[in-house]
Amino acid sequence: MEGLALAVPVAQSQLLPFPTAYTGFVSLKRHRGRGFRFRTWLCSQAQGVPLPEQVTVPDTENSVTGDSIRQRFLNFYASRGHKVLPSASLVPDDPTVLLTIAGMLQFKPIFLGKVPRQVPCAATAQRCIRTNDIHNVGLTARHQTFFEMLGNFSFGHYFKKQAILWAWELSTAEFGLPPDRLWISVYEDDDEAFQLWSDEVGVPVERIKRLGEEDNFWTSGVTGPCGPCSEIYYDFHPERGYVDADLNDDTRFIEFYNLVFMQYNKKDDSSLEPLKQKNIDTGLGLERMARILQKVPNNYETDLIFPIIEKASKLANVSYGIADDQTKRNLKIIGDHMRAIVFLISDGVVPSNVGRGYVVRRLIRRVVRTGRLLGIKGDGRGDLEGAFLPIIAEKVVELSTHIDADVMNKASRIFEELKREELRFVQTLERGEKLLEEKLSDALSSAERNGTVPCLAGEDVFLLYDTYGYPMEITKEVAEERGVSIDMDGFDIEMEKQRRQSQAAHNTVKLDIENGENIAENVPDTEFIGYDNLHCKAMIESLMVNGNPAPQVSEGSNVEVLLNKTPFYAESGGQIGDHGYLYISKGENQPKAVVEILDVQKSFGNIFVHKGTVQKGVVEVGKEVEAAVDVKLRQRAKVHHTATHLLQAALKKVIGQETSQAGSLVAFDRLRFDFNFHRPLRDSELAEIEVLINGWIEDATQLQTKVMPLVEAKSAGAIAMFGEKYGEEVRVVEVPGVSMELCGGTHVSNTSEIRGFKIISEQGIASGIRRIEAVAGEAFIEYINARDFYLKQLCSTLKVKPEEVTTRIENLLEELRAVRNENSAVHAKAAIYKASVIASKAMLVGNSKQYRVLVECFDDADAESLKSAAEYLLETLTDPAAVVLGSCPGEGKVSLVAAFTPGVVDQGIQAGKFIGQIAKLCGGGGGGRPNFAQAGGRKPENLASALDKARSELIATLCEKGN
Repeated sequence: MEGLALAVPVAQSQLLPFPTAYTGFVSLKRHRGRGFRFRTWLCSQAQGVPLPEQVTVPDTENSVTGDSIRQRFLNFYASRGHKVLPSASLVPDDPTVLLTIAGMLQFKPIFLGKVPRQVPCAATAQRCIRTNDIHNVGLTARHQTFFEMLGNFSFGHYFKKQAILWAWELSTAEFGLPPDRLWISVYEDDDEAFQLWSDEVGVPVERIKRLGEEDNFWTSGVTGPCGPCSEIYYDFHPERGYVDADLNDDTRFIEFYNLVFMQYNKKDDSSLEPLKQKNIDTGLGLERMARILQKVPNNYETDLIFPIIEKASKLANVSYGIADDQTKRNLKIIGDHMRAIVFLISDGVVPSNVGRGYVVRRLIRRVVRTGRLLGIKGDGRGDLEGAFLPIIAEKVVELSTHIDADVMNKASRIFEELKREELRFVQTLERGEKLLEEKLSDALSSAERNGTVPCLAGEDVFLLYDTYGYPMEITKEVAEERGVSIDMDGFDIEMEKQRRQSQAAHNTVKLDIENGENIAENVPDTEFIGYDNLHCKAMIESLMVNGNPAPQVSEGSNVEVLLNKTPFYAESGGQIGDHGYLYISKGENQPKAVVEILDVQKSFGNIFVHKGTVQKGVVEVGKEVEAAVDVKLRQRAKVHHTATHLLQAALKKVIGQETSQAGSLVAFDRLRFDFNFHRPLRDSELAEIEVLINGWIEDATQLQTKVMPLVEAKSAGAIAMFGEKYGEEVRVVEVPGVSMELCGGTHVSNTSEIRGFKIISEQGIASGIRRIEAVAGEAFIEYINARDFYLKQLCSTLKVKPEEVTTRIENLLEELRAVRNENSAVHAKAAIYKASVIASKAMLVGNSKQYRVLVECFDDADAESLKSAAEYLLETLTDPAAVVLGSCPGEGKVSLVAAFTPGVVDQGIQAGKFIGQIAKLCGGGGGGRPNFAQAGGRKPENLASALDKARSELIATLCEKGN
């Protein structure tokens, strides 16, 4: 058909179901390698979403890749008037959710009416993370932690009919799915959707299922926007017919496209009222569509994930094709989790024990232990002590190009993070092995004493699994080798507890319509003029007290003031909000009312909320005010913000370009900068950073600020600030030759205004995250003056010159150490003397009276003295002998020591385990070697009973062993 042009009449809903009637004709021409291209001439009624001039229909002769599915989806909706927007970060700008779990999350403020829509409709390919079903990964054909949700969204533009028609066209015409294999679900009361699918689209009623609220009614929470859903399912086994067909049957159906008709607001009494603006929120699972089109049995075997599985298979030296089900599942877990891990780290999440950091750490640990189950050793390149996660991550990065191009740029940092975390966790696993051995020994001993069958408690199995990452399968295997069963019911109970907590944390996007919605409707965005002006006249648009609108607010009350324009900077980009005053004049320059502003926040999109206290008079809505920023505090913030940019530039120069920002605070008294790095900075590095920054300050460089397209700014090398979201136009702040960043904050005009820079601390705040605190400008001068004052006081006290302080303090410390050593030696001698006196008190136990047992209290002897006494007694008493000593060396302190000769240890009594159990009675713990161990506690009042317990247990055990 090359070169052949056909004239084809087009009528409403024919070929392409557009929202209005179109008439005209289409030129159909084969386009080499890219399918058919339609050129359409519109003749009438081009209302609503316009028909594009050109639409490319894919050539089905070409292979269907996951990347092509994504692009075809976006092209399909772009050609129908949708603005294609980039995927939001996996770290959402939303306090109600930990991670981005749905495509609609970035549009939540629009759906709530808190932010005006920028475009009438949009399409995205959104990266998502969900961990609530983590235990089903690899077990089912469709569960994943990381996935891409393709979505088309309408913000009051089109609604139910158009969403349904386009969803059907995309599925059947664009992707070529056989119509007779598609089933539909609608909400049980949604007759409109049922009619559209049946009459407009032509789906047989036998393939349209009405489902209840649990399946097909979407709610954002107890209250808020909600509406019925309609879903499209693909039927893998149409030969089973219509009778008793269950859409929840995963062996037959897969739901791949969900259409949410957001048309109601759910009120406190659970009643539904129609929304003023009806919205469309849809999601099409990319991996699910790839599975269907690529004709593979599960999502994992698509080209989006399977190359990662193949990489893991090679490292494990197994063949996926002939592997058993458990091996395949383990490989699927690695394939899925590695995608989640790489994209999370790329988006700035680093492993830790809290929040998002715990999510990525948990995923990493699961991959590591799964890899060990598969027999992966080392990095697959000859280093048996190396890490294998970075090797698999290379494949994830290779596949990431069309998902997020920034991943490739951050690859080296991702690999380093994975290597550190894996090698650290391997050590944890080894500690888990030791703990397992202890738990098995305890289970065997307990069973022997009680005459029961040895069993490992479910809580212990879960502790090994969750805290130490020790696989339950290995726990079970090792236990069975020792003749110990495991309490699976107890383990399942603990697992279910964790699962419920995980679901509660990760599976809900909360949307609430609050009082703020009405305010957002009535108050326009605040005009910010604070870059160039620090005072202006403005109108009070609204007042709020305790979150509720108020027409006026009197003296002494806390208030939130919304102005039409403001010079006050609202907290963002790490910089805190301005302080200052609002004045309402009475006449003749006499203020009628004064409001002290102590914080400014952005809310409901771009509305500035000035928070403060009415110091004098009464403020009223509609009154004109004089808004004045505290000039000195603003200058302090400007100085610290520009210094933060210089600090990031210096860090990249000194410790490497791969380091990146992980958070910041720009305050009036200091700056704080968090960054990714794996070790503490050396003193020499900190000094070099200070020299660089103070050199740039001395250079007196004029800053340049400009607004430009985001794409152009990134191409120029501008660095994005952590956690910030950017529009198509961005503000770029540049210190020529030093730094260029996307930043909406306030800055000095010239680096000389910073005056000086000093680092006051550098510390680790989480695994792989360091924090620098510093001062600049006026705060720098104050810091230096304070240090000088303290140094003068110290010199006066020590009666030395400043340059002699260090030597004098070192001499004093040496003298103190000598005195302490003499004191310790005296105490040790006293303890040994007491030990020599009480050695004769040792009891002889056992049938042959062969064991010597000595348990005594040593009053207030410290731990070292107690240790010396125990060592003396161990040498004095002939083998076999057991010594336990205790003391109260200070208020709220207990010291314990256990010393056993070889003859006692040979009977299976270990000092470390024994004294650890005794210490628990004193509110503490401890341990050590089988022959010698120390412990401590916090309950001196329990020492006497604890020593009695130690004596009786030693006697009982040795008498039993002595038989």
